[in-house]
Amino acid sequence: MATQTPDSGELIREHVRARYGRLAGQSSCGCGPTCCGTGPDAAKVEDPISSNLYAPGEAALVPVEALAASLGCGNPTALAHLASGETVVDLGSGGGIDVLLSARRVGPTGKAYGLDMTDQMLALARENQRRTGLENVEFLKGEIEHIPLPDDSVDVVISNCVINLSADKDQVLAEAFRVLRPGGRFAVSDIVVRGEVPAEVRRSVELWMGCVAGALEEQEYRDRLEHAGFTDVDIEPTRVYTADDARVFIEGAGLALDPAVVDGRFMSAFVRAVKPRVK
Repeated sequence: MATQTPDSGELIREHVRARYGRLAGQSSCGCGPTCCGTGPDAAKVEDPISSNLYAPGEAALVPVEALAASLGCGNPTALAHLASGETVVDLGSGGGIDVLLSARRVGPTGKAYGLDMTDQMLALARENQRRTGLENVEFLKGEIEHIPLPDDSVDVVISNCVINLSADKDQVLAEAFRVLRPGGRFAVSDIVVRGEVPAEVRRSVELWMGCVAGALEEQEYRDRLEHAGFTDVDIEPTRVYTADDARVFIEGAGLALDPAVVDGRFMSAFVRAVKPRVK
């Protein structure tokens, strides 16, 4: 794929929609796509970002197609401490694995929404829901920059390696803040950057789609959350990627870049924040 500069939100959005539509098709036929692998052979390699995220007991609770479509970099459902009766929304829900696991955690008195802009992923997610028989689940079509839910309507916002794909992260965070009830929790897994990133990586649309080039720097993530109104911001690394890990996505994107220059610069992290209660 030719290197391009992701210079507009719509360009990025269309690339992401096309890519994840293709991955939905692979998942529905039993192939195991990765979120951050790149190139035609990416699915043949155990991706260092999206592999081994779910415990065997959790994996057994969802259809194999939902697990195959797991395109994330963490397990926000396990880290968010969801409680019975809560309402949760997953931004960029893909094949639905985190929505279905969340629905089980919040129980029949709770509700789990999944939001995705890709028709193929929504179809896959709804079929996965049908297979589980869960009724406290609803999948919505839309963009994470414009969440189709009312103000103050959910207790927890989760997301799994999706916010980094947005060209307007401030809008995403503002929308997450809007739909949360006072005291509600922002609890997402995402790719976070530590330090400078080579310009070649930022310019690669392939890496942008693959969850790397659009990632925020750690302090910038904190600052943007606080600017949106959140408090108690915490970023907890869950996996820090080595030069060997980076080689997977650098070589897959066809970049002439020594992986050593990004050693330890990218990490999967659990990003927490709270919408303050009204005083």
